[in-house]
Parts: sequence; structure tokens; C-alpha cells
Amino acid sequence: FLQMIYQILEAFVLGLVQGLTEFLPVSSSGHLELAKAIFGQDRLPEESLTLTVLLHLGTALATIGVFRKDILELLQGIMHPGKERNYIVFIIVSMIPAGLIGFFFEDSFSYFFDGKIWLVGLCLWLTAALLFISEKQPGADRSVGLTQGWWIGVAQAVALLPGVSRSGATISMALLLGIERKRAARFSFLMVIPLILGKVAKDLLSAEMHIGGNDVLPALIGLLTAFISGWIACVWMISLVQQAKLRYFALYCFIVGAIAIYFGYFS
Repeated sequence: FLQMIYQILEAFVLGLVQGLTEFLPVSSSGHLELAKAIFGQDRLPEESLTLTVLLHLGTALATIGVFRKDILELLQGIMHPGKERNYIVFIIVSMIPAGLIGFFFEDSFSYFFDGKIWLVGLCLWLTAALLFISEKQPGADRSVGLTQGWWIGVAQAVALLPGVSRSGATISMALLLGIERKRAARFSFLMVIPLILGKVAKDLLSAEMHIGGNDVLPALIGLLTAFISGWIACVWMISLVQQAKLRYFALYCFIVGAIAIYFGYFS
């Protein structure tokens, strides 16, 4: 019974961490690594993978929920030439860098997720620098184009490193390219949906997935927590980007990064 309570608590905390940090510019992968370091690494690898996949599914569903009208408009525009079809092309182009790196170097990237919290700390410092620099950019009204989509995709590929925030890197890149703030946030969140759903589908079809009878309730709690907290964080992040308040997250990333570096080296 106590073990079940612990698993439920773990799933809830990890779901909350995933939901909030997937959209807020503080790195979901980095915080999940820090959370796992706190809880320990005694779970079976396939069980940990299953929970991670479900947490990502929860945030993907949250994104779809928040941008349901935008997604519907894009899907309706596929059959007709116009800005909706062009926007889909920009999203596809933005997926290429991360897709290529994930396909060819996925095993190599697992090295960076092997309990090296000092590396997570360094990457959080990189996120802090990106957020601080991008917020200093003057207001602009440029829309996303093909070139901008590619470079935002490159930023997303860099964010495969734990501690580099995906939303922070992509939104910062968009702002540095002169894209209007609300458009930058919208593109950042829409562009990740196909990648997350593709990764979830790949893992669900793999033989590494495992969920036993005692794991069903914790897994569902983690999924639901990630979905609800992700929805709230997504709406909040759009507002924060428009209000140019990213510097507070830059400070947060710097502090957490310093703590991770300290414990990674001296603990």
C-alpha cells in the first residue's frame, strides 16, 4: 500500500513538473532529470519510459486543446492554397532539424540524460542567457516565414539537450528574428505537436513499453496532471510572452542551474 502511495505521489509530481515546464521556459527535460535524481533511479527502465511517454502525451493533448481552433483552421486550409497551407509548410520545415538529430543520434543523446545534473545546470544557464537576450529585443511585427521556420527549428534541435528549454529556445529565436511576440508563442507551441505525437507513437509501438496492473493508476494520474497543468501553463506562457516578462524565468533558470551544478559536482 505504501509503495502504491509513493508511486502515485511520484507520478503526480512528475506530471506537474512536465506540464508546467513543457510550456514555461525552464526546460521540462531538465526538471524531469532533477526530479528523478530526487526520487532516485530504482524504477525499471521500461516503467520509467512508459511514464515519461504518458507525461509527454498529456502535454501534447493540452497543446491541442488550447490551440484547437488554430489547428482546425490549419487542417481545413490544407486543401486550399493560402496562408494556412504555407503555415503548415513552415511547421514541417521547423521539424526537420530536430527530426534528423533525433533519428540519427537518439542513442548518443541518451548519454546526456544519464544522471548528469551538472550538465543540466549548464544548459539551464544557456536557457537563462537566451531568455535575457531575447527580452531586450525591440518590438517587431514580422510573421513566420520559411527561413524563420528553419532557424526556429534549429533552436528546437538544440533544446534536445536536457536543461535547454524548448519553448524558451524557440520563442527566443523567434523574437531575435523579429517575429511579433504572440505569433512567436503560437508557432513555438504548434510546431512541437507533430514531434511529440510522433515520438509518443514510436514509443507506444516499441517493445520497450511496459505497464503492469499496479502501474495503471499512477500512470493515469501522471497523464491527467500533465494535461491540466500543461493547459494552464500554456495559456499563462502566451500572456507572459506578450507582456515581455521572460527575465523572471531567466533568473529562475540561473538559480536552479547553479544549484544543479553545485550538487552535480560536490554531492
